[in-house]
Amino acid sequence: MKSPGYGAAPRERGLTTCLCRLMNEGTQLLDPFDIDLSPSIYHSQIMAELRPRLAYDGSDLVAWQRRLRRKLRDLLGYAAQPKTPLNVRQVWRREHRLGVIEKIVFTSEPFVDVPAYVCLPKNAQPPYTFMICLQGHSTGMHVSIGVQREDETQLFDSPGDRDFALGCLARGIAALCIEQRSFGERREQVQKRVSAHGCHDAAMQALLLGKTLIGERIYDVERGIDYLAARRDADMRRIGVMGNSGGGTITIYAAALLSRLAFAMPSCAFCTFRDSIGAIYHCADNYVPGILKVADMGDVLGLFAPRPVVVVAGRDDDIFPIGGVQEVFAQLQRIYAAAGAADACRLVIGEGGHRFYAADAWPVMLDFMGALN
Repeated sequence: MKSPGYGAAPRERGLTTCLCRLMNEGTQLLDPFDIDLSPSIYHSQIMAELRPRLAYDGSDLVAWQRRLRRKLRDLLGYAAQPKTPLNVRQVWRREHRLGVIEKIVFTSEPFVDVPAYVCLPKNAQPPYTFMICLQGHSTGMHVSIGVQREDETQLFDSPGDRDFALGCLARGIAALCIEQRSFGERREQVQKRVSAHGCHDAAMQALLLGKTLIGERIYDVERGIDYLAARRDADMRRIGVMGNSGGGTITIYAAALLSRLAFAMPSCAFCTFRDSIGAIYHCADNYVPGILKVADMGDVLGLFAPRPVVVVAGRDDDIFPIGGVQEVFAQLQRIYAAAGAADACRLVIGEGGHRFYAADAWPVMLDFMGALN
């Protein structure tokens, strides 16, 4: 009986006996359990045997990063383009027990407006360390400041430590919370027929245009950094990015491409492609055409070396399995060691599932931030 290959499902049992047993005399009977019908069997076998051609091989690190970053930009459809004026508009500004929160809208590119919260801590003085906070598949950026989306005067109990901005403020760190494309206030509201999964339509439309939704979301982060530079109260040497799940994915890719980021804290998004999005149902916005032929996730985040990164994972996360996390983190460690920064990448494992682990992750990140002083 043939091997089903890595991660393959059991053999298909959908063929009936009458279809299997050919009645012509002398015809060999077909064993219904010795056929490959599920596409995952084929794909998982290829993934098990594939060796990404730009995986780090121990050669000159800077030259390797330059080659992979160039290729990654191509795969993401992340081409250089003229920058449109930010055209920042204030929506509201409120005092908070931890500081001040202002809601703004800025223009990222033509026909693309980005709502955001700017959160300034009361226990710190400018120039501020800023963390760009990215929510994943949720009701939106409002989760980061613990208010309801439809009525921002009402409190919201953010599950799984996802009130990222409040966590920043409590630690004397300013935050820029960006509403990601297809989430929250930026969910599709014009198209007449939409997918039941909010990211699907935008992800597919981006592919038609030679783009990716990941690349488009990274561009909003880049424009967010432009906004911080224009404020003049941000310490541009101390800008970081963090997020969970879909926010963690953009944290990883943004860290790989954007040179102005000083530290990164992706949560529940870092895993081998083979064990996560290559084996388990995930939203289409996680996929980059051809990425696994070029690099795995450890190589992608390795483009951030030697800058400090805290990778957060849940031991019981069932969509980013911990075995795949540990495997690809070992790959990341090798890259950081080659960069002479072995101590600048840390893996924090929380005792639970798919969520952020503030009490475990923040002390490590604060140590890194302190070292940057």
